[in-house]
This record gives sequence, C-alpha cells and structure tokens, in this order.
Amino acid sequence: MTLRVAVADDQELVRSGFAMILDAQPDIEVVAEAGDGAEAVEAVRRHAPDVALLDIRMPRMDGIEACRAISALGDCRTVMLTTFDSDEYVYDALHAGASGFLLKDVRRDDLVHAVRVVARGDSLLAPSVARRLVEQYTRPAAARNRRPDPRLDVLTARERETLLLLARGLSNAEIAAELVVSDHTVKTHVGNVLAKLGLRDRIQAVICAYETGLVAAGDPPPGGGARAGSSPMPARK
Repeated sequence: MTLRVAVADDQELVRSGFAMILDAQPDIEVVAEAGDGAEAVEAVRRHAPDVALLDIRMPRMDGIEACRAISALGDCRTVMLTTFDSDEYVYDALHAGASGFLLKDVRRDDLVHAVRVVARGDSLLAPSVARRLVEQYTRPAAARNRRPDPRLDVLTARERETLLLLARGLSNAEIAAELVVSDHTVKTHVGNVLAKLGLRDRIQAVICAYETGLVAAGDPPPGGGARAGSSPMPARK
C-alpha cells in the first residue's frame, strides 16, 4: 500500500527537499505541496493524503491552525516540522490534533520513519520535545491538582492503571508485564481509555494523565519501567 503525503512549508527549497526524500521511497507518494497553511488545508481536501507534514510558521494560516482544520476534515494525520524547539508550539500542535512533532534538522531516515509511524495510526515525538513537554507543561497542572479529576471517573480501575503506566512511558509489553496480563489485553485497555476519554492517540492520553493530576513529572516509575517523563519513539497503540 502506498502512503499518500502532502508537504507544506513556505520555504520552497525546504519543501522540495522533504518532498524529494519522501517521494524516493517505494511506499510513499507525495501528492501535493503547499506554501502556506491555507494551501495545505485545500490540498488535503483535494488529494486526501494519509499524512500531512506541516511547518509551524507559515503565512496566511500557520501550521497550528492548518493542523486544527485538517484534523476536523477526517482521517489525514499530521506531523509538525519546525526549526524552533519551543514548548509552546509543541503543546499547541498536540492540542490541535497533531500526531507527531519533529525538528527540521531531523535525519533523512527519521523523517521517513515518522511518516510511516504516523500513517499506521501511532504517534511520534522527537525525544527532546517529549521530555520538555512533560517537564515544563505538565508540572504546574499536576502540582495544583494531585487528585484525579472527574473526567477519569469513566475509567475502570484497570483502565486507570493502564493510563498511569502510559503516562510514565511504558510500552504495551512493559504494561503487560507490570499488570501481569497479555499484550492483547493491554491493547484493549488502551483502546478503551482513548475511546472513553475522547482522545486521538497515546500522546493525547499522556497529556490527559498529567493535566488531570493522575501523574506528575518527577513521580517514581513503576517496577523497573521507564522513567517518568520519558516518551517512547514511536508511541505504540
């Protein structure tokens, strides 16, 4: 199956470079290029790509607004690209519906990998971005409210445990080991968490866990699992 991709960046050389890298892959086809956010939204409407790569800073409509509009259109998933390693951009992009966030100095192979990961429904953050997001944006909210808020009442006890372990960076296999259940059972729990809380993917689940006070940056990891604040790349469903 060929993955259809749209690339949006106001710098023609950058845009063309990303498009050439992706188009050279046997399983990827770049179906559209756009020079600003408005063109990107129109390209998604017209060509129905699987993934849209969006620069953050673009004229007329920036990448955040374009991401929000594209997320509302349907199944196209977005990966944000920027030269600015800024927490504000990351936070806004994820809340707009982005499934991935990469810096523009990403290696060629990692760019291709990111498109494939996001296209199959998973999520991806550059490691430095994930760490900064958790440490700087979730700490104040968690400190104010260490008791989980009523949004989590829809979850069963086991689903809440699953969300907690997700937020601490554990993979499905690690969660299965921690809870002494099968990988299939973990996938079911993760799916239930996303559906009940109205979340798009695992990244939004992690954000939700911190924002609701279920877990705070600096909490000790469970068992021998991943460190609090770490985020796997990619995050797997």
